[in-house]
Amino acid sequence: VVKTYATDSWAQVRWTQSPVLIHPLSGGQIELKGGLSDTDIQDIKQRSFDYFASLIEKVGGGSPAGSDLRKIFLALWRFGPELKEDKDSGKLGELWKLLPADTRVPDHSIWDHLDLTSAFAGAFAADPNGEAALLAMSIGPVQSFIAAARKTEDLWAGSHLLSRLAWETMKPVCEELGPDAVLFPRLRGIAQVDLWLIDQMKLPKDLFQDAPWWNEPPDANPLFAAALPNRFVAVVPASRVEELAQRCKDHVRNWLLERGYETADHLLEEAGFRQKDEPRDTSKPPYSQITEQLSGFPEVHWAAASFALAPPRNVAKQTDLDVSRLQEAMAPFFGVAPSEPAGFLTSDAWKLLSNEVSLPRGIRLWSPNPGLLYPAIYDLTERVLAAAKSVRPFEQSVQEGWRCTLTGETEWLTTDLAHLNIPKGSRKGRRDEHCQERERVETLWTKIAGVRRAWAKEGEHLGALPAIKRLWPTLFSEEVRKYTRQSAERFVVSTHTMALAHQLERWLAEDKQIHLKLQEEMETAKVEGAALPRKLIRQTVNESVRDYLKAIPAYLDAMREPKEEEQTYAAAVKLVREAIASKESGAAAARLETYYALLMMDGDHMGAILSGEERTAISFLQSFHPMVREGFRRLSAGDSQLEKYGNQKRPVSPNRHLAISAALNDFSQIVAPHIVEVEHLGRLIYAGGDDVLAMLPVADVLSAMGRLRLAYSGGSREEDTIDWTALR
Repeated sequence: VVKTYATDSWAQVRWTQSPVLIHPLSGGQIELKGGLSDTDIQDIKQRSFDYFASLIEKVGGGSPAGSDLRKIFLALWRFGPELKEDKDSGKLGELWKLLPADTRVPDHSIWDHLDLTSAFAGAFAADPNGEAALLAMSIGPVQSFIAAARKTEDLWAGSHLLSRLAWETMKPVCEELGPDAVLFPRLRGIAQVDLWLIDQMKLPKDLFQDAPWWNEPPDANPLFAAALPNRFVAVVPASRVEELAQRCKDHVRNWLLERGYETADHLLEEAGFRQKDEPRDTSKPPYSQITEQLSGFPEVHWAAASFALAPPRNVAKQTDLDVSRLQEAMAPFFGVAPSEPAGFLTSDAWKLLSNEVSLPRGIRLWSPNPGLLYPAIYDLTERVLAAAKSVRPFEQSVQEGWRCTLTGETEWLTTDLAHLNIPKGSRKGRRDEHCQERERVETLWTKIAGVRRAWAKEGEHLGALPAIKRLWPTLFSEEVRKYTRQSAERFVVSTHTMALAHQLERWLAEDKQIHLKLQEEMETAKVEGAALPRKLIRQTVNESVRDYLKAIPAYLDAMREPKEEEQTYAAAVKLVREAIASKESGAAAARLETYYALLMMDGDHMGAILSGEERTAISFLQSFHPMVREGFRRLSAGDSQLEKYGNQKRPVSPNRHLAISAALNDFSQIVAPHIVEVEHLGRLIYAGGDDVLAMLPVADVLSAMGRLRLAYSGGSREEDTIDWTALR
């Protein structure tokens, strides 16, 4: 941030008269036409004071001595940027969240500034030497964990569970230092974090009644969308890095182990091997198998770099930085001698900004401080993390019996280890005594296939991780049921739903007459309803119609099971066609749509943007308010040092990372769901930052691809515009 002590008019901005926001990545200007001359500053101060006072009162604040300061902090962090106002009051509205921290450099908000100040203050206060460090952590494996899927339901469960594991990894840092300590990803407004604030931090639930997850059914509820990437960066006390990293690792593994035990509880109870609430014996299978198979999972990698690597020689003024230790730490990653500079320390930005920059008359414009070295500390942390991830420690696990039918890596869960030595059924064209013996044995999974086909199809025998994934839709729905106003049944994602989405929508528009024979068949089959696209949910105001539509894809899924005869599925298809295509004509009425699309998106250049490569950065001059920019140009004319400063690309900073994280949150939590699930009939499987995985009807996929591309990049076409005011 530019520091100026000049009293000249060019360095002063009356923002209400000339309100301009600067995009931190492109340098684009957003000028608020007409200004804010009608805005009464005293009125804003009073309303904001009243709002914050009401938040403090709601969380039990009274006198300072009797207040729960932790709850007050969390309430202000979560809801401070959401000043509640009447929509027709003509007040600041959404602009409240974007008010600049510095009117002269309006490229980051006051909320970013407060988050960052709080994060570093907390880290300094919790360290005996007042030192802060960056901690980067990631979990994995990602691709193989998600890809181990036999059904789209498994695909959703793998993505959603991985996102939940990411949150559980961050949770110890948030509990110890506050959620503001996490710079990337930004956690404010994430539905799962809201549940933590209610359940464990004890914030009043009624504070969240305007949150999107409060009233939405599971089909459209943000809680059921995977929303977090598998890594995070946090500001932590330098002396406690290893302790916090170990706590994060232990917590996420213990959390997953408990979910494994819960999975076993459900399986055993459903199969009749256990009574509900009966004590567990974790020394016996399947609990003992789960303990062994989940040992060391997920993989957790971490790295940290302390700002103490570059202490100021002048401690009082925090200037004259000693970078010798930082150079030594960076040397191995750049192949240079420990005494030679590398990385950011060789950049033009460092060469210029490591010295004072003065205005005419000797007024300081810039003085270096340890924050200047954030790019180097961040780069070092990322390089150490990459090196840590390249080392793959291996602990051998002996698996002697028949393997999981989904992954082939571990033994399947059983109540009797002897079952693992019996061959798994007959082979084509061959029958022997072993196969016949296998057919006579009832295992945990054969019983489950008989009573809960959604958990296991005939012939499936799953290990610990695949079993957790298969039951995750049930486990998660049970967990969130107590928080939402809507009933949260088991969450099922069906390929038939995507294939039939347009035909179901057409039926809603033209017919809405429930086919009684189909309804009877679906009730007889006892199918569990599948999740509908949000667009369809909003069109079905009648709950009975909604349940009817949810059951149709699930019914077709059930009739396509391996044990069903081909003619049974054909009859089910014919019945559904008669029910939902009764008013169509021609070829469309002769068949049901059988194809759907999977869409994957990965935003370009995110690594370069986060690392602050020059091609993705704006100059100091571009970040100035237009009034300051013009005055600076006049002042620096003929002054080579000032001109060089103005044209220098801004190095990456925590504020930049917060701005990027906020933009990615808005894209993944608001924009992508709107495009996929409101504009189109799709289902968002995963949206975390710049990554998107979605299912769509074939007719929607090209349109959705174009819309996502434009929304992510900020481009637009005249025929492709988004009403951003409708997105909250």
